Amino acid sequence: MEGEIMSSYETKKNCEIRVFESSDEMATDLAEFISQVSEISVKERGYFVIALSGGPLIRHMRKLCEAPYNKTLDWSKWYIFWAEERAVAKDHAESNYKLTREEFLSKVPTFNGHVYPINENATVEEAATDYEFIIRQLVKARTVGVSVSNDCPKFDLVLLNIGPDGHVASLFPNHPALELKDDWVTYITDSPEPPPERITFTLPVINSASNIAIVATGEDKAKAVSFAISDCNEGLGATSVPARMVQPTDGKLVWFLDEAAASSLEAGNAYEHQY
Repeated sequence: MEGEIMSSYETKKNCEIRVFESSDEMATDLAEFISQVSEISVKERGYFVIALSGGPLIRHMRKLCEAPYNKTLDWSKWYIFWAEERAVAKDHAESNYKLTREEFLSKVPTFNGHVYPINENATVEEAATDYEFIIRQLVKARTVGVSVSNDCPKFDLVLLNIGPDGHVASLFPNHPALELKDDWVTYITDSPEPPPERITFTLPVINSASNIAIVATGEDKAKAVSFAISDCNEGLGATSVPARMVQPTDGKLVWFLDEAAASSLEAGNAYEHQY
């Protein structure tokens, strides 16, 4: 796998950056990464609980729909959530669930009963409450693990995109939702990107995951990636770049970047090539 990675850097504690020359190489490595986390989680706990974002992230997971993964992974042990979702119908063009179903779930043998879309018939506030209740029930059943640090759910893997403004999940710069400590799932009604109503995991839940992966492609993400990662940006207000606040409590964070998204890091010689 190392041969497919243009470069890899170890940065802050439990944080790794992987840079790829092509989207196909990124998809190949991401599939292998997810596969490894899945196999370890099933072996150690009996389940694999993953939270997804929408957008281009799902298309980068396409290799999991192909051999060998579509045959070798224990799909019956997968439990699938969304770290963010738009408050729209499940068949709406802007639904993360719809995109995931069409691009991924329809192509692998997961159990429908292990897939958890939000309640499309509720208000966005009710949908967030319902979603947290479902997670709490699975924590009680020990399907979802628990962080020993803060009693938050401990997802095996949370997969995130980063926006050009540095947002992750539906946690946007300088938004009050970034300050929440006790809620596991919250809602917003003022997203700067349409649609305005969304539910989202809170930072404590994201940071409690065993593994977090952030995927970024394109030059329009380069500045946000640099602000999120580089030590030279310590003076920035934390809430102005939400991705900078993704700091695993006792898990691991891996960045999957193409050359364009990593260009500001490389220009600043922020990290030393390891290979």
